[in-house]
Amino acid sequence: MKLKELLHYTYIFPVLAVLYYFSGLMGTGLAYDAIAGILLTGSVLSAVHHAEVVAHKVGEPYGTIILALCITIIEVALIISLMVAGGDEAITLARDTVFSAVMIILNGILGICILIGGVKYHEQFFARTSATTYLVSIISILAFTLILPNFTSSINGPFYNQAQLIFVSIACLIIYGVFLMVQTVKHRNYFIVADENAEDHYIPGKMQTAFSFVFLVICLIIVVMMAKGLSGTIENMVQSIGAPKSLVGVIIAAVILLPEGIAAIRAARNNQIQSSLNLALGSALASIGLSIPAVSVVCIIYDIPLVLGLDKKDIILLSLSVFIVMLSLSRGKTNVLYGTVLLVNLAAYIFTVVVP
Repeated sequence: MKLKELLHYTYIFPVLAVLYYFSGLMGTGLAYDAIAGILLTGSVLSAVHHAEVVAHKVGEPYGTIILALCITIIEVALIISLMVAGGDEAITLARDTVFSAVMIILNGILGICILIGGVKYHEQFFARTSATTYLVSIISILAFTLILPNFTSSINGPFYNQAQLIFVSIACLIIYGVFLMVQTVKHRNYFIVADENAEDHYIPGKMQTAFSFVFLVICLIIVVMMAKGLSGTIENMVQSIGAPKSLVGVIIAAVILLPEGIAAIRAARNNQIQSSLNLALGSALASIGLSIPAVSVVCIIYDIPLVLGLDKKDIILLSLSVFIVMLSLSRGKTNVLYGTVLLVNLAAYIFTVVVP
């Protein structure tokens, strides 16, 4: 690669963010945290660029899978590091983080993509079979991990015992593994709309792709680390407006999901709604299908109690979100109403977090 290309903001921001994070200036004052926020935003935009470069090289649906897996792995690492550190809130951390991520993806990212596409193009078309394949897998895993624990009787409370936890973890991995086989081998055509946009014909070189993949990983890692480092500042801001502490988890989940969210929204604006669906639904599936098994292993090893079952209010909101997404994607085309309803669902979720 040429030196001029390496001086692009997508390479400069991640490097500056890493240096700033390890400088120890974060958390020492509002001005320093504001600088950290700017670098975090630049790293998010850089991650989107590098993810698109990799996606152009490997083609769909592999590009969206790579981005979803990268973010999920780092999300899992963040959850596990906080759980092992201990604390009373650790037992619900995995459930709350995964639930927030799923609600933001299904209602927020998907809703914005559908709304923007509907405003600009009136209707956008996608492979209905792809949405069905995603939703079958997502709904099954959601029921196993976040709802069923409330109704088992081997142990009191919204918990699984060890045998149940192992079974559910294996079930999640089987569903996700078979889904990947369907997406990449057996029925790859479900997830591809031919010639969605002329930009798809651009294929970067091997060196550029390698650099972009490395910087994609760097960007995602530093975004999570800086989001964690800024959590204290975010918590103080949340407390200053009188909101409950649970809102902090929602904000951090939103920051972590920014790269995928921006990439999905840009795809919708370019009339590539299939890519938007691949990013959003693939991220939701990877987030819950991989996070719960990984966290379960850590909880079994370190003998950490793990609360998985949602309360009644959250079950209602989750069920409503899944039902609306199913109806919105059942016809293979979108319009502004579907996106609007999903965004109202997201607003209801955030409102009930702030005003339980």
